[in-house]
Amino acid sequence: MDESELAPAVRSILDAARARTHDGERLSVEPRSLTDAFAAAEADGRVPLIAEVKPTSPTTDGTREVDPVAAAEAMVAGGAAALSVLTEPAHFGGSTETLERVREAVDVPVLRKDFVVREEQLDAVEADVVLLIARFVDDLDGLLAAARDRGFQVLVETHTRQEVARALAAGADVVGVNNRDLGKLEVDLETFESVAPEVPDSVTTVAESGISTRDDVRRMRAAGADALLVGSAVMDDTPDAIRENTRDLT
Repeated sequence: MDESELAPAVRSILDAARARTHDGERLSVEPRSLTDAFAAAEADGRVPLIAEVKPTSPTTDGTREVDPVAAAEAMVAGGAAALSVLTEPAHFGGSTETLERVREAVDVPVLRKDFVVREEQLDAVEADVVLLIARFVDDLDGLLAAARDRGFQVLVETHTRQEVARALAAGADVVGVNNRDLGKLEVDLETFESVAPEVPDSVTTVAESGISTRDDVRRMRAAGADALLVGSAVMDDTPDAIRENTRDLT
């Protein structure tokens, strides 16, 4: 990876991720099934949606002050099949404590959204699913295996056909295609349409980023998305608004 191609904000996030250490005990988790949650949503006539509890990010203005547990409960009430919780503290306002509180409050699978780059970082907090970003993980095979050894399900995030090939070679069974280029922080829904055909039908495919309307949902589903990961479009200032925003996309 040529880090000179990364946006300054992304380089800063990556540097912070590499500097983070964790000295706790090795985790062993009993996860709630992400694919079962997607299937249950489909059976109920809902679009399988991973709604993201997202206080802030380098691509949004300001910070949402709504309580993250209240936000999470509103997302589930609005029909979200699963949740994503940011645990990156410096740039996204997340924390492992927030994930713990959310996971205790809901009964759907919870994804840990962070920049995990080393095995020890997997042990920071229990979750049902962990995110591994192919672009930033040197030993994807090893880190994927280490996550599964602890009981985690793994969403491997990609952005290019080459990254999809690498994810599949590592054994990924849930592959995300991020419409946001983390090098430039630019979003283009055509990314998923171009890259998703590289993912076989036997692998669960998640469209990420840039999805804000029902038309976007239909477009991603038509392009082969089994599920969608949505953050900014559902977050709002009150639980009622978050519930309705989630319902609008499911």
